[in-house]
Amino acid sequence: MKNPEELADLQARLGYHFRTPALLREALTHGSYLQDQPEAGAHNQRLEFLGDSVLQFIITDALFREFTLEREGVLSKRRAVLSKGDFLTQMARDLGLNTCLRLSKSEDATGGRTRASTLEDAFEALAGAIYLDSDLATVQKLVLKWYGPLLDRLVLAEDAENPKGRLQELIQPVHGNVALRYEVLTTTGPLHARTFSVAVILHDQTIGTGHGSSKKSAEEEAARAGLGFLRTQTASPELK
Repeated sequence: MKNPEELADLQARLGYHFRTPALLREALTHGSYLQDQPEAGAHNQRLEFLGDSVLQFIITDALFREFTLEREGVLSKRRAVLSKGDFLTQMARDLGLNTCLRLSKSEDATGGRTRASTLEDAFEALAGAIYLDSDLATVQKLVLKWYGPLLDRLVLAEDAENPKGRLQELIQPVHGNVALRYEVLTTTGPLHARTFSVAVILHDQTIGTGHGSSKKSAEEEAARAGLGFLRTQTASPELK
């Protein structure tokens, strides 16, 4: 944290003003910072430990209340998506925590400000700091505001992680197991640098195409295009 203005800007983005600013500074302090500034106080690992449990409870409670018909296994899978490293890293970037981290000069110079584990820890530590500075209801409201609609977050995360599986999940209940197929349209380039063009076809309708350096990557891109197509055609009778 470089100056009071930066501290104020961050709190405005968070939608929360700390009664004890030292808690915010601690949440943003990487262990390496104390190498350069040993008098700076504590780093954020204890707050990260607390914040991890706070986030787990908030997400568990929200999923339990929102998806009332889902079984424990599905809820556990969705909680894992919303609380895993990649997701929390992006949340930290969305809030601008990366620009406010307190790092040693060497850590900063070697990419510490963009390191996934550092950003994940900072996000969890932030949740712990707000919990200590206020109460569970306050941090719960803030976290859910940062996340936005959980279903939208889940769809984006699941689509990015396994687009072919996600597309099959959407198609199978209505069209069965064999309604989708992937077809190579073209293969170009020399053997050591092939480019594949693939279409994903629902019955006889092409719903997406993709390109990639391997058949697998082209199929995944086609599946993402197919997911996008389905979302624009939800009212179309032939897709129901």
